[in-house]
Amino acid sequence: MLRSLLLLPLILLAPLAQAQQLPPDQAALEAHVRFLAADALRGREAGTHEYDIAAQYVAAQMLGAGLKPAGEDGWLQSVGLVTYRPAAKAKWTLTRGGAAIPLQFGIDFVNSGIPTTPDFAAAGQVVFAGYGLVYPEGKRDDYRGLDVRGKIVAIYAGVPEGLPGEVAAHLGDDDQKARLAQARGAKAVIIVESLERRAEFPLEAMAPYYDYERTTWVGPDGKAHIIAPGAPVVGTVGQAGAEKLFAGSRIKWRDVLAADRRGIRMPSGPLVGTLRVAASTRVATTRSSNVVGVLEGSDPALRNQYVVVSAHLDHVGVGEPEKGDDIYNGAMDNAAGVATMLEVARAFEASGKRPRRSILFVALTAEEKGLVGSDYFAAHPGVPAGGTLVADINLDMPILTFAMQDMVVLGGERSSLGATYAAAAAAEGLKVVPDPAPEEMFFVRSDHYSFVQAGIPAVSVDSGPGGPGEAAQRDFLANHYHKPSDDITLPIDWAAAAKFTRVNYAAARALADDDARPSWNKGDFFGVQFGGYGAK
Repeated sequence: MLRSLLLLPLILLAPLAQAQQLPPDQAALEAHVRFLAADALRGREAGTHEYDIAAQYVAAQMLGAGLKPAGEDGWLQSVGLVTYRPAAKAKWTLTRGGAAIPLQFGIDFVNSGIPTTPDFAAAGQVVFAGYGLVYPEGKRDDYRGLDVRGKIVAIYAGVPEGLPGEVAAHLGDDDQKARLAQARGAKAVIIVESLERRAEFPLEAMAPYYDYERTTWVGPDGKAHIIAPGAPVVGTVGQAGAEKLFAGSRIKWRDVLAADRRGIRMPSGPLVGTLRVAASTRVATTRSSNVVGVLEGSDPALRNQYVVVSAHLDHVGVGEPEKGDDIYNGAMDNAAGVATMLEVARAFEASGKRPRRSILFVALTAEEKGLVGSDYFAAHPGVPAGGTLVADINLDMPILTFAMQDMVVLGGERSSLGATYAAAAAAEGLKVVPDPAPEEMFFVRSDHYSFVQAGIPAVSVDSGPGGPGEAAQRDFLANHYHKPSDDITLPIDWAAAAKFTRVNYAAARALADDDARPSWNKGDFFGVQFGGYGAK
């Protein structure tokens, strides 16, 4: 018995001793992930006390890495979060030839929430604009010849085949379509159920979940933010409702469906009658914060240009239990990204050489709620007067459970950041390869996309599919993504994590020290679309 008691401390210390055998750079990464993905932080959901603890941890680590606070309140940038959902099933009416034709909720339509106008109503003629796309590079303008000023615009869901994947993901978003309609004078938008959307999730199946909750941010003026407040998406019309909406018009609904099946241009134009739509919205507010630290640049001519290194700090919190575990720890998603960001900052300090440009290190909130924290930061970076964001390196869910042979740099082919990363990766014996799963549309699902929409060259960096990568990534996405098992028990390869960190440090160093400002490639769709530097 005595011998067993004497051995017990050794047994308990064994895991610690094993951890201490890691080289310092790897041990530092593990320490961050262990803390941020601990059960005590209960999944770091934005707006919770546990998220705030994680934010204070990151701020302390930024201080230790030699950064200066760059938030509105020390290290923290307060972000007001607005959660909203439809408050009731709406009543919509179509009037044609003096007769009122009621549309039935759950069969003909489903209404959406509009946080900017909790009691929204509009009435007017409907104009069908096909897919509602404007894509000059593809010589396409679905609004050509249409007058939608003061009208309700009906837009077919999705995009036609043939568009580049990232462009399709961007233009196919309902809110982006509303932005284009608003710019042309529309006062409301309804989305018409496509054949593809109906096959995936028909309106009748959507109806019981119509009041799902969404999140956006509150601006300094106290108003909720949406992309198109002047022409909001007020709801979705199903195919039964579309039959009623198109009846009696020159444009026939059957011809729209036929054009979809054949992949040809849809007929468009005004529909007969007046549509009255409404949407009441329940709104609630809370607060969270981005964590912001700055490493000030050394070059007087460049220090007002800021390179951003970002990673989202939040995860999805506590949810449905799996195997008795209900805490969604988010070790890869995204404690690993935050750990990498912190160690990139520490590498700058260890170098003893300040970068020429300034660098903002930002732990972002509410990514899991729709890229909310990054969208707020890109719109309100809080840099001194004359300061400009010139690039974003985003670190989101690097899957680090294997020895890397290559890397994926989403968006790298669109700007000078691609060549920078190719050189940084090559120095570590790695290649940069194309996105192996473009169908997943990761380009519009990570925080760098918020910077892209602000006209800033941006990339999101991940491990690649080479060697064991493809199988490891497929396993993670199938068995651990947004599940309680995304925790510290994953077989994390800390040597790969350290290599991943070195590549990102080298890229950040190159961007910060280069004579030339990071720029979009000439003619790139996103650079031109959002007025980015170098695109035109």
